[in-house]
Amino acid sequence: MPTRSTIDSIDASILEALNADPRATVIALADKTKLSRNTVQARLARLENQGVLRPFERRIDPAALGYPLTAFILTAVTQRKLTPIAAALDGIAEVVEVHGLSGVTDLLVHVVARDADDLYRIAGRILDIDGVEKTTTALVMRQLLDYRLTPLLKQLADNT
Repeated sequence: MPTRSTIDSIDASILEALNADPRATVIALADKTKLSRNTVQARLARLENQGVLRPFERRIDPAALGYPLTAFILTAVTQRKLTPIAAALDGIAEVVEVHGLSGVTDLLVHVVARDADDLYRIAGRILDIDGVEKTTTALVMRQLLDYRLTPLLKQLADNT
């Protein structure tokens, strides 16, 4: 879990430039942001150490790996078994993300699958985990808005 960090407008402008060109060198980022190379390098190192910068794998399309189906499995669990349930979910490669929720459902499990039969198999594996009481699967039909932070970065960077 990343440490809580406050991103200021300078950090936001560096992240905005990095988001626009993920392969940019520190020198290129310094030119783009009109900051010194040392400032950019120190701030990037701090942001990385604080867990602000996420892994590269977030940019990889699962469909390119042979997993074109995306689904969310709403999962009700026995709360006292949450730790072993999380460990079991971690052991399923097709589980790409898990969120603990408040409300009627305990977990939102984001999965990818090769086809409908594969999704059925994955959902069955999740339901077989000790402590999982009930699941409801929702197949993603179309993604209407991709994961994005650019508007937030732009808003923060403009607050200079």
